[in-house]
Amino acid sequence: MSQHSLLQEQPKESSFSIRPYLPPLIAIVIGTFMVILDSTAVNVALPTWVRDFGVTLQTMQWAVTAYTLALSAVIPLAGWLSDKFGAKRVFLSSIGFFTLGSLLCAFAQTSGQLILFRVIQGLGGGMVSPVGMAMVYRLAPPDKRGSIIGMLGIPMLLAPALGPVISGWLVEYVSWHWIFWINLPIGLAGIWIGMKHLPSFQSQANPRLDVLGLFLGPAAFACLTFGFSEAGSGLASSYALWGLSAGTVLLALFVISCLVQREPLLELSVMKSGPFTIGIITSWIMQTALFGTVLLFPLLLQQVKQLGPLATGLHLLPQAIGSMIFMPLAGKWFDKMGARPPLTVGMLLISGGLFAMSIVGTDYGPSFIMLILFALGSGMGLSMMSLNTYVLNATPPQMVSRVTPLTSASQQVVSSFAIAGFTGYLSSRITNNAGKELSAMDAHTAAFSDTFWLAACIATVGLVCSFLLKKKTPSAKKGSSSSVNDSNERIHEHDQFPL
Repeated sequence: MSQHSLLQEQPKESSFSIRPYLPPLIAIVIGTFMVILDSTAVNVALPTWVRDFGVTLQTMQWAVTAYTLALSAVIPLAGWLSDKFGAKRVFLSSIGFFTLGSLLCAFAQTSGQLILFRVIQGLGGGMVSPVGMAMVYRLAPPDKRGSIIGMLGIPMLLAPALGPVISGWLVEYVSWHWIFWINLPIGLAGIWIGMKHLPSFQSQANPRLDVLGLFLGPAAFACLTFGFSEAGSGLASSYALWGLSAGTVLLALFVISCLVQREPLLELSVMKSGPFTIGIITSWIMQTALFGTVLLFPLLLQQVKQLGPLATGLHLLPQAIGSMIFMPLAGKWFDKMGARPPLTVGMLLISGGLFAMSIVGTDYGPSFIMLILFALGSGMGLSMMSLNTYVLNATPPQMVSRVTPLTSASQQVVSSFAIAGFTGYLSSRITNNAGKELSAMDAHTAAFSDTFWLAACIATVGLVCSFLLKKKTPSAKKGSSSSVNDSNERIHEHDQFPL
């Protein structure tokens, strides 16, 4: 019996089974996991590249920056390409392009070649997450989106924690080339499973291309990402100012263009929806607190606790374990009670964990930090899944393919801003504390406490915002029969338009 037939034979909520959704979900999870894992794994290899290629850290940093710029630039194109060529084609092509870039990176002989091949990686990886999320939304019955999207969210939170561990082991005991070699079998498996099990969504006959947005959007996101990256690295502040200034002007022009175009590259008109706007703003606040501190914990473990790269990666694992445990539970909780309960509990865990780090965490050993990381990971699993599903449910169905690039692009900018902002704040606090006749170690410890306090205050704002969310979005209120009918209509549509 075919996958589509299984999906159609679910007349009542009590008979719902996740099994028919697993094959297409696995294909989407593989692609998403591979891209996010690679984004975090390369950071550990930077010192090795500096030594092997005989270049400065400032030069080699472009292997990270160029990838981020390419990834940010193509995200706005995901919606139009999906409408034009079909989500399945775009998703599989993106995985293929990313895998090709990984293969080229493994063969890189110079720093210039590696930087160029990382651009190819970024061009492929930028569209994997938004297109994959849109496909999951269209596959899942409305009353089961929380559970199904919760499964997709596991690699989004697990990969950043596993990346440093895998990369640290490969760099230390094998070779940095294997950071990219491992993407080859993963990418090929994702393409094979996707070709076999992903349904073919209907593409539009002739979607209008927003030519002005095509240039303004990628340029704006690339400039902003570059500016935030330079501001956080402590290098060439004039470059950071140029990037932020140019990015702000281009972004303003891009927003105006999207508001006046009949079929814009990014569907900003969805911001007129109150539930969507509240959800996306709460998401930005949460991401600022979380992603801004992603870099703080490895820095604290290495600079203050004096741990090595591999040991640091292993100490970060509790965060991934907490996310992996609580994200599926959050999905079931969301389906029954809406976004507010899991989001509130999640933001409480995040705020409490960061406040604990700011007050006593830096004075305790790595084991206490691991406990805090487990609490933060649990909060991430509860909060991120709930917000992502809430925002998608608050989106008109016909706008989903254009809204997921909007959320992905904004997340990329918010993450870059948060990392740059917290890194800059940490550096300034270290400088200020050094002038108070403190030892170097005490100055660093106090600076980390101050920075965690700032992150905790931001997370508290997100906690307050969580109470503004509706208990249930309109899509989540649908009865089981209407949900299944809606799912069956989508599946029939897929059968009519095979790849």
